[in-house]
Amino acid sequence: MNLRRFDGLCAMITGAANGIGAAVAHRLAAEGAAIAVIDLEEERLRAEFASLPDAACLTMAGDCTEQAMLQGFLAAAEAKLGPVGVLVNNVGQSARERGSPFVTSREEVWRFVLEVSLMTGLRLTRLVTPGMQARGFGRIVNMSSDAALAGDAGLVDYATAKMGLVGFTRSLARELAPDGITVNAVAPGAVRTRAHERIPAQVLERIRRGTPAGFIAEPEDVAGLVAYLASPEARFVTGQTILIDGGRWML
Repeated sequence: MNLRRFDGLCAMITGAANGIGAAVAHRLAAEGAAIAVIDLEEERLRAEFASLPDAACLTMAGDCTEQAMLQGFLAAAEAKLGPVGVLVNNVGQSARERGSPFVTSREEVWRFVLEVSLMTGLRLTRLVTPGMQARGFGRIVNMSSDAALAGDAGLVDYATAKMGLVGFTRSLARELAPDGITVNAVAPGAVRTRAHERIPAQVLERIRRGTPAGFIAEPEDVAGLVAYLASPEARFVTGQTILIDGGRWML
Protein backbone atom coordinates (compact mmCIF):
# COMPACT_ATOMS: atom_id res chain seq x y z
CA MET A 1 0.00 0.00 0.00
CA ASN A 2 1.30 3.45 -0.93
CA LEU A 3 1.30 5.49 2.27
CA ARG A 4 2.51 8.66 0.51
CA ARG A 5 -0.47 9.20 -1.78
CA PHE A 6 -0.37 12.99 -1.40
CA ASP A 7 3.29 13.81 -1.90
CA GLY A 8 3.62 17.14 -3.66
CA LEU A 9 -0.01 18.14 -3.05
CA CYS A 10 -1.41 20.99 -0.99
CA ALA A 11 -4.65 20.16 0.83
CA MET A 12 -6.98 22.78 2.33
CA ILE A 13 -9.24 21.79 5.23
CA THR A 14 -11.75 24.11 6.89
CA GLY A 15 -12.90 23.81 10.49
CA ALA A 16 -9.75 21.86 11.37
CA ALA A 17 -9.05 22.73 15.01
CA ASN A 18 -10.99 19.78 16.38
CA GLY A 19 -12.83 16.59 15.58
CA ILE A 20 -13.24 15.41 12.01
CA GLY A 21 -11.43 18.36 10.45
CA ALA A 22 -8.36 17.84 12.60
CA ALA A 23 -8.36 14.08 11.95
CA VAL A 24 -8.62 14.62 8.18
CA ALA A 25 -5.76 17.12 8.18
CA HIS A 26 -3.51 14.80 10.18
CA ARG A 27 -4.33 11.85 7.91
CA LEU A 28 -3.53 13.77 4.73
CA ALA A 29 -0.35 15.17 6.27
CA ALA A 30 0.72 11.67 7.33
CA GLU A 31 0.42 10.61 3.69
CA GLY A 32 2.58 13.43 2.43
CA ALA A 33 0.28 16.41 1.87
CA ALA A 34 1.22 19.93 2.77
CA ILE A 35 -1.82 21.19 4.65
CA ALA A 36 -3.52 24.56 4.98
CA VAL A 37 -6.02 24.63 7.84
CA ILE A 38 -8.39 27.30 9.09
CA ASP A 39 -10.63 27.64 12.13
CA LEU A 40 -12.00 30.31 14.45
CA GLU A 41 -10.07 28.85 17.40
CA GLU A 42 -6.56 30.16 16.83
CA GLU A 43 -4.81 28.74 19.90
CA ARG A 44 -6.42 25.33 19.54
CA LEU A 45 -5.57 25.23 15.84
CA ARG A 46 -1.91 26.09 16.38
CA ALA A 47 -1.58 23.58 19.21
CA GLU A 48 -3.21 20.83 17.16
CA PHE A 49 -0.64 21.11 14.37
CA ALA A 50 2.41 22.32 16.29
CA SER A 51 4.24 19.05 15.65
CA LEU A 52 4.10 19.39 11.85
CA PRO A 53 7.02 20.97 9.96
CA ASP A 54 6.39 24.66 9.36
CA ALA A 55 7.28 24.30 5.70
CA ALA A 56 4.43 21.81 5.21
CA CYS A 57 1.69 23.47 7.24
CA LEU A 58 -0.20 26.76 7.23
CA THR A 59 -2.58 27.57 10.07
CA MET A 60 -4.92 30.51 9.86
CA ALA A 61 -7.49 31.76 12.34
CA GLY A 62 -10.59 33.19 10.76
CA ASP A 63 -14.29 33.10 10.07
CA CYS A 64 -15.05 30.98 7.00
CA THR A 65 -18.31 32.83 6.41
CA GLU A 66 -16.31 35.93 5.36
CA GLN A 67 -15.40 36.05 1.67
CA ALA A 68 -12.33 38.21 2.25
CA MET A 69 -11.03 35.74 4.82
CA LEU A 70 -11.40 32.85 2.36
CA GLN A 71 -9.61 34.83 -0.33
CA GLY A 72 -6.75 35.57 2.06
CA PHE A 73 -6.61 31.95 3.16
CA LEU A 74 -6.26 30.70 -0.41
CA ALA A 75 -3.66 33.33 -1.29
CA ALA A 76 -1.57 32.51 1.79
CA ALA A 77 -1.85 28.77 1.22
CA GLU A 78 -0.71 28.94 -2.40
CA ALA A 79 2.09 31.39 -1.61
CA LYS A 80 3.51 29.09 1.06
CA LEU A 81 2.55 25.59 0.00
CA GLY A 82 1.83 25.74 -3.72
CA PRO A 83 -1.30 25.12 -5.79
CA VAL A 84 -4.24 23.51 -3.99
CA GLY A 85 -4.91 19.98 -5.20
CA VAL A 86 -7.32 18.84 -2.46
CA LEU A 87 -10.13 20.83 -0.85
CA VAL A 88 -12.07 19.48 2.12
CA ASN A 89 -15.08 21.65 2.96
CA ASN A 90 -15.49 20.46 6.52
CA VAL A 91 -16.61 23.50 8.51
CA GLY A 92 -20.23 23.33 9.64
CA GLN A 93 -22.45 23.64 12.67
CA SER A 94 -25.98 22.93 13.76
CA ALA A 95 -28.01 25.42 15.76
CA ARG A 96 -26.85 23.62 18.95
CA GLU A 97 -28.28 25.40 21.98
CA ARG A 98 -30.49 27.55 19.70
CA GLY A 99 -32.02 24.49 18.08
CA SER A 100 -35.78 23.88 18.29
CA PRO A 101 -38.68 22.31 16.41
CA PHE A 102 -39.16 24.11 13.11
CA VAL A 103 -42.48 25.68 14.08
CA THR A 104 -40.79 27.60 16.91
CA SER A 105 -37.48 28.24 15.13
CA ARG A 106 -36.17 31.65 14.06
CA GLU A 107 -34.99 32.77 10.66
CA GLU A 108 -31.77 34.28 11.99
CA VAL A 109 -30.81 30.82 13.24
CA TRP A 110 -31.60 29.22 9.86
CA ARG A 111 -29.43 31.81 8.14
CA PHE A 112 -26.55 31.18 10.54
CA VAL A 113 -26.68 27.42 9.98
CA LEU A 114 -26.95 27.79 6.20
CA GLU A 115 -24.05 30.24 6.10
CA VAL A 116 -21.70 28.04 8.13
CA SER A 117 -22.75 24.63 6.82
CA LEU A 118 -23.49 25.35 3.15
CA MET A 119 -22.38 28.74 1.87
CA THR A 120 -18.81 28.47 3.18
CA GLY A 121 -18.26 25.40 1.01
CA LEU A 122 -19.72 27.06 -2.09
CA ARG A 123 -17.62 30.18 -1.65
CA LEU A 124 -14.28 28.47 -1.08
CA THR A 125 -14.90 25.97 -3.85
CA ARG A 126 -15.62 28.83 -6.25
CA LEU A 127 -12.25 30.34 -5.37
CA VAL A 128 -10.25 27.12 -5.64
CA THR A 129 -11.70 25.45 -8.74
CA PRO A 130 -10.31 27.77 -11.47
CA GLY A 131 -6.78 26.78 -10.47
CA MET A 132 -7.71 23.10 -10.43
CA GLN A 133 -9.23 23.44 -13.90
CA ALA A 134 -6.10 25.11 -15.23
CA ARG A 135 -3.95 22.27 -13.90
CA GLY A 136 -6.35 19.51 -14.97
CA PHE A 137 -6.54 17.92 -11.53
CA GLY A 138 -8.42 18.33 -8.26
CA ARG A 139 -10.18 16.54 -5.45
CA ILE A 140 -13.07 18.19 -3.60
CA VAL A 141 -14.71 16.51 -0.61
CA ASN A 142 -17.75 18.10 1.05
CA MET A 143 -18.77 17.17 4.58
CA SER A 144 -22.49 16.47 4.64
CA SER A 145 -24.30 14.48 7.35
CA ASP A 146 -26.61 11.51 7.62
CA ALA A 147 -29.03 13.99 9.23
CA ALA A 148 -29.72 15.21 5.69
CA LEU A 149 -30.90 11.75 4.62
CA ALA A 150 -32.45 10.49 7.85
CA GLY A 151 -34.33 13.74 8.46
CA ASP A 152 -33.67 14.07 12.17
CA ALA A 153 -36.33 15.98 14.10
CA GLY A 154 -35.14 19.28 15.54
CA LEU A 155 -32.44 19.64 12.87
CA VAL A 156 -34.46 21.04 9.96
CA ASP A 157 -32.05 23.90 9.23
CA TYR A 158 -28.97 21.68 9.55
CA ALA A 159 -30.47 18.89 7.44
CA THR A 160 -31.43 21.45 4.81
CA ALA A 161 -27.88 22.83 4.65
CA LYS A 162 -26.31 19.39 4.52
CA MET A 163 -28.70 18.19 1.81
CA GLY A 164 -27.80 21.34 -0.08
CA LEU A 165 -24.22 20.10 -0.09
CA VAL A 166 -25.40 16.84 -1.63
CA GLY A 167 -27.02 18.67 -4.55
CA PHE A 168 -23.99 20.92 -4.87
CA THR A 169 -21.73 17.87 -4.99
CA ARG A 170 -23.73 16.17 -7.74
CA SER A 171 -24.07 19.14 -10.04
CA LEU A 172 -20.51 20.33 -9.58
CA ALA A 173 -19.17 16.83 -10.21
CA ARG A 174 -20.82 16.83 -13.65
CA GLU A 175 -19.42 20.25 -14.48
CA LEU A 176 -15.86 19.49 -13.39
CA ALA A 177 -15.42 15.87 -14.47
CA PRO A 178 -14.04 16.86 -17.91
CA ASP A 179 -11.34 18.86 -16.11
CA GLY A 180 -9.98 15.91 -14.15
CA ILE A 181 -11.63 17.05 -10.92
CA THR A 182 -13.73 14.78 -8.72
CA VAL A 183 -16.32 16.07 -6.27
CA ASN A 184 -17.76 13.84 -3.55
CA ALA A 185 -19.54 14.17 -0.24
CA VAL A 186 -19.15 12.27 3.01
CA ALA A 187 -22.13 11.95 5.34
CA PRO A 188 -21.08 10.96 8.87
CA GLY A 189 -23.47 9.76 11.53
CA ALA A 190 -22.59 9.59 15.21
CA VAL A 191 -18.92 10.51 15.55
CA ARG A 192 -17.20 11.23 18.85
CA THR A 193 -16.35 14.92 18.66
CA ARG A 194 -16.23 17.78 21.14
CA ALA A 195 -19.92 18.45 20.53
CA HIS A 196 -20.67 15.19 22.34
CA GLU A 197 -19.45 16.78 25.56
CA ARG A 198 -22.70 18.78 25.64
CA ILE A 199 -24.94 15.78 24.97
CA PRO A 200 -26.40 13.96 28.00
CA ALA A 201 -25.10 10.44 28.54
CA GLN A 202 -28.55 8.92 28.08
CA VAL A 203 -28.92 10.60 24.70
CA LEU A 204 -25.54 9.27 23.56
CA GLU A 205 -26.57 5.82 24.70
CA ARG A 206 -29.77 6.07 22.69
CA ILE A 207 -27.75 7.07 19.64
CA ARG A 208 -25.44 4.12 20.14
CA ARG A 209 -28.34 1.69 20.45
CA GLY A 210 -29.89 3.11 17.28
CA THR A 211 -26.70 2.43 15.31
CA PRO A 212 -26.59 -1.12 13.93
CA ALA A 213 -22.80 -1.27 14.28
CA GLY A 214 -23.29 -0.76 18.01
CA PHE A 215 -20.75 1.96 18.65
CA ILE A 216 -20.02 5.63 18.04
CA ALA A 217 -17.24 6.25 15.52
CA GLU A 218 -14.03 8.18 16.02
CA PRO A 219 -13.02 11.11 13.78
CA GLU A 220 -10.25 8.96 12.34
CA ASP A 221 -12.87 6.62 10.85
CA VAL A 222 -14.16 9.49 8.72
CA ALA A 223 -10.64 10.68 7.90
CA GLY A 224 -9.85 7.34 6.28
CA LEU A 225 -12.78 7.70 3.88
CA VAL A 226 -11.89 11.29 3.03
CA ALA A 227 -8.31 10.24 2.33
CA TYR A 228 -9.53 7.59 -0.09
CA LEU A 229 -11.79 10.03 -1.96
CA ALA A 230 -8.92 12.52 -2.20
CA SER A 231 -6.47 9.90 -3.45
CA PRO A 232 -5.56 8.68 -6.96
CA GLU A 233 -7.38 5.41 -6.21
CA ALA A 234 -10.72 7.26 -6.32
CA ARG A 235 -10.24 8.78 -9.76
CA PHE A 236 -13.44 7.06 -11.05
CA VAL A 237 -15.58 8.07 -8.05
CA THR A 238 -17.37 11.39 -8.42
CA GLY A 239 -20.73 12.92 -7.58
CA GLN A 240 -21.26 10.44 -4.76
CA THR A 241 -22.49 10.90 -1.20
CA ILE A 242 -21.06 8.16 0.99
CA LEU A 243 -22.59 7.50 4.38
CA ILE A 244 -20.34 6.54 7.27
CA ASP A 245 -22.82 6.01 10.08
CA GLY A 246 -22.62 2.41 11.20
CA GLY A 247 -25.69 1.44 9.17
CA ARG A 248 -28.15 3.94 10.69
CA TRP A 249 -29.28 4.98 7.22
CA MET A 250 -28.76 2.78 4.20
CA LEU A 251 -28.87 3.67 0.50
